[in-house]
Amino acid sequence: MFEVNASNIDAYFEFDPSRESDLRAVDEMIRSAVPDWTRWFVAGTPPGKPGMRMSMIGYGRFAYNVKSSDRPIAWPIVGLALQKNHLSLYLAVKYEGAAAASNWADRLGKVSVSKIGAIRFVHASDIEAQAFRMMLQTLEKDLQDGQASLAYAHVQSN
Repeated sequence: MFEVNASNIDAYFEFDPSRESDLRAVDEMIRSAVPDWTRWFVAGTPPGKPGMRMSMIGYGRFAYNVKSSDRPIAWPIVGLALQKNHLSLYLAVKYEGAAAASNWADRLGKVSVSKIGAIRFVHASDIEAQAFRMMLQTLEKDLQDGQASLAYAHVQSN
């Protein structure tokens, strides 16, 4: 299993020098589209604890409860992750139970969207920037207006 050995955002960007510029370009797209979604390092859940183990760069934050933990689990609204052969974006936004990214799949450029709504691509230039920006801004607005929901029952968000 591919694992990024990083403990902060800068180390995450620098982990794979051949893809650092793509990570930074996508980061800039996200931060300019939804500046109110605070960027943070998602370290992943330690072994033996509930939650996902992968590390990533998160944008926006909410917390959700699971039965196996007495503490809420912090999770990003959007997560940007390095994978072995591509980059992934994870959107924790749903419309009536369906993954939000599915609604945008045909407009986002040279990307693939999984059944759970993960957006996969190789280079930042594969993303149709204007459609991506519009998607993020629409998700932000729809979350605020209650037209969309977070993927998990949330405790708090920002």
